Amino acid sequence: MNRHASIDFLKYRGLTAIFSVVILAAFAAFSIYNYQHRGYVFSYSVDFTGGTQVLLKFDQDVSGAQVKEILSKNGWENVETRDFSGRNEVLIRVQKFSSDAKGLGEHMRTALEKELPGRSIEILQSEAVGPAVGEALRWKSVRAVLIALAIMLLYIAARFFSIPFAVGAVVALFHDALVMLAVFAFLDREISVNVIGAILAVLGYSINDTIVIYSRIRDNLKKMAGQPLNVIVNTSLNQTLRRTLLTSISTALTVGAMFFLGGEGLRNFSLALLVGIIFGTYSSIFIASPIMMMLDRK
Repeated sequence: MNRHASIDFLKYRGLTAIFSVVILAAFAAFSIYNYQHRGYVFSYSVDFTGGTQVLLKFDQDVSGAQVKEILSKNGWENVETRDFSGRNEVLIRVQKFSSDAKGLGEHMRTALEKELPGRSIEILQSEAVGPAVGEALRWKSVRAVLIALAIMLLYIAARFFSIPFAVGAVVALFHDALVMLAVFAFLDREISVNVIGAILAVLGYSINDTIVIYSRIRDNLKKMAGQPLNVIVNTSLNQTLRRTLLTSISTALTVGAMFFLGGEGLRNFSLALLVGIIFGTYSSIFIASPIMMMLDRK
């Protein structure tokens, strides 16, 4: 059976542990810095802050500052804009809540077309959320992620009759969620309900990969009785490597196409999925199994 262990994954567990700790420590330090200097850690969409958000596409180049100046002159207060160079798209957010987000977007487009004659402007996305609803959604999203982690902990413990297996899987999932949030904090991307949905989807994707590896380890514990645990785990990882890579690469190609071609409306959602797929594969191999081995003293 040793012939299967062509790659010694566990040889690199020290390096991968340092890599993960560095990322999470940098995220913690960056979060403290952001909170002290900006008053918040993440940039939230109107899903969580409340207000109205409109994504416009122009047929010619235009800057966010120019759009903000025009809208402010036409009576909109506290306008925030974000432009995306090379795509002629501008994201506009106002704190004013309007139940008719599409109508508000039409008013913005009319005002901009009046000030920018000859420009064609298309509304790609419009949404509005009340402040109270946004605050409630934020806490419900946090609760949804924590409940998902708790349920998966119980499921793995029951499936494998092992606390070390369960803890290893949940630590890997927690790692994946934190890394996705870290990437969004570093890049100053907005956290929205869609991003939370992507995080939950990645947790399900990652736990499936971990279960496949754990199942092979459990089978090999019987077939390779008497062998050292590190040999059994390495053998199991190599036996499932082909399946893991084929699944991850095929999924990442689809999500990558959505990221590059899907427009700004899908950018954050696809970014969360892409980061989650990459680090979900990484954690299934380099975090879940080593944590399980560290806790399993038998």
